[in-house]
Amino acid sequence: MRYVKRRAWAGLAAVVAWAGLLAGCSGSGEAPGIAVELPGKPRSPDEAIRVTPDDGARGVPAGGPLTVSVPEGRLERVTVTKVEDAQEERVPGTIAPDGLSWSPDPAAGKLALAAKYTVDAVAVDGHDRRQARHTSFTTYVPEERFIGYFKPENRSTVGTGMIVSFSFNRSIENRAEVERAITVTSVPPVEVVGHWFGDERLDFRPRQYWKPGTEVTVAMRLRDVQGAKGSYGIQSKTVRFTVGRSQVSTVDAEEKTMVVRREGRVLATLPVSAGAPGRTTYNGKMVAMEMFDVTRMNGRTVGFGGEYDIPDVPHAIRLTTSGTFLHGNYWASPDTFGSVNTSHGCVGLRDDKGGGSDTPAGWFFDRTLVGDVVEVVNSEDKTVAPDNGLGGWNLSWADWVAGSAVT
Repeated sequence: MRYVKRRAWAGLAAVVAWAGLLAGCSGSGEAPGIAVELPGKPRSPDEAIRVTPDDGARGVPAGGPLTVSVPEGRLERVTVTKVEDAQEERVPGTIAPDGLSWSPDPAAGKLALAAKYTVDAVAVDGHDRRQARHTSFTTYVPEERFIGYFKPENRSTVGTGMIVSFSFNRSIENRAEVERAITVTSVPPVEVVGHWFGDERLDFRPRQYWKPGTEVTVAMRLRDVQGAKGSYGIQSKTVRFTVGRSQVSTVDAEEKTMVVRREGRVLATLPVSAGAPGRTTYNGKMVAMEMFDVTRMNGRTVGFGGEYDIPDVPHAIRLTTSGTFLHGNYWASPDTFGSVNTSHGCVGLRDDKGGGSDTPAGWFFDRTLVGDVVEVVNSEDKTVAPDNGLGGWNLSWADWVAGSAVT
């Protein structure tokens, strides 16, 4: 018994001595103890992987933000998927070098409106324990959407005077933002600038007529662009068109002729009948907007009385929104053309009822493209307004550029 007790007392003395040694090393009168860090209780998934916006959030604005982060450890994998119009698309993003956060690539842009997003993230905490989290949220659904009706048509071949024109179904207040969301590029490249006519129309053109053979691309990235308070764009598409040969026709209202030039060379000189006194034809550059084999022309629809209502006007080429056409005329005497101006502002070419293929009107119609230029000179009328049809070529380049919201 005595031997055992001595052993116990000796052990106790050793412990006391060790404690005293520790106290001496600490520089204070108290022993600091020994801190041993053991794996603690795992964090819950929403604590271990933090996602913004919150899971189940609704009405999230386009500005986000969208972030995934961990307080410790590292992110192994983050997958963000956008579901929009029943189509899934992966959102590109990058995990930071320290592994603590993920953010979308700047090129991804803002969040899409009226879309659902899902976030799947896997992370490893400071004790090599793997956690996974799945969240979802939906973005704001605008009550109003705007769209732009545009010319020319996709994959069309047009004349060298074609102007890319957008007419919006709602007034645009944020003109600069909308204009930046539409890009018009070409091969070979030329400078193309937009010009606003009021708050519902935006046209684009180069300094001079397009060169024949030019390939033009119009990229519309209007989806979710805020055009006005509460009104957001809906279009995200790309259209392309080709510029065909050059054809510019000059109507001399005094001489009552039209000279058709192809690639700068005279192709033909045709007798015409322009607007009569008091109903003269606009001067200036006009662009073929639409072409009809046959159409009805009623004076009441363009501000006249009941002077005329012709149900079968052949070979009709629209030059202005207000109703100026270059068209076939079968009801006037053949000797009218080249000698008397008799129309209500249009330019008439001799034609047969039903549209003749070998008449001046038929010949010209068959050789015309939407986008060809028709210029009227020597008429006793004003120059056509630049927003009446595709009349933007009547503005100087300086005046055209001044109408842009971004230059």
